[in-house]
Amino acid sequence: MLPPDRSVSSAGLDLQERVVEINRVAKVVKGGRRFSFTALVVVGDERDVVGIGYGKANEVPVAIQKGVERAKKNLYRVPKHGSTITHQTMGIFGAGRVLLKPASPGTGVIAGGGVRAVLELAGITDILSKSLGSQNPINLVKATMAGLESLRTPAEVAKLRGLTINQVLGLTERASGDEAVATATLSNGGPVAAPEAEAAAPEAPAPEAAEPDTAEPEPEAAVAAEPAPEPAEAEAAEPEPAPEAAGEPAA
Repeated sequence: MLPPDRSVSSAGLDLQERVVEINRVAKVVKGGRRFSFTALVVVGDERDVVGIGYGKANEVPVAIQKGVERAKKNLYRVPKHGSTITHQTMGIFGAGRVLLKPASPGTGVIAGGGVRAVLELAGITDILSKSLGSQNPINLVKATMAGLESLRTPAEVAKLRGLTINQVLGLTERASGDEAVATATLSNGGPVAAPEAEAAAPEAPAPEAAEPDTAEPEPEAAVAAEPAPEPAEAEAAEPEPAPEAAGEPAA
């Protein structure tokens, strides 16, 4: 299935221009050689829209202008995930082959020449790339664009396969895997120990209930301590009759 059409109009976009290569070509005629120039140009808004153009003219400025006009007619919106692309892809055009791989934040644009120009103007700041074929700038740039045009979003893949986005990203599989592990544990009798642990957990606070019991005897000890002075008073009262007994013999 072909990827969806993401071509956009240049109206209202603040596009930046970058010339990748200017080449001088010659045509041999009866009176000598006639020179003309070709310009390979990349335009983009440095967010998610990019396009390429190829212009030919007898003068360099005119060739660049033609290239810019053609690039603005072939703008394309690149699917992105943060600052990188959504998935790995291979762009092929002619003998040019460019491998594009997502990268973690902070990696930067690992590319050179025309590939870097296309990726930077597309607003991609973290990506890994490798040229595996021809080093011709035209083939490299067009292969890079072919790779970006083949990118898809998770929503598009989910719609194509009849799945949800979570299933495409593998989130549902992880959840079902956790459920399978829990089911296997139940079948093996593993969770039997878990209720015992839960039953043992409430037993731990039991000593807290015993604390009031240990505190209750303290008033009893205080009550027992109160009658202790009574014998002392009795002992203090007993010596009083002793002088009386001593007084009787004196009389």
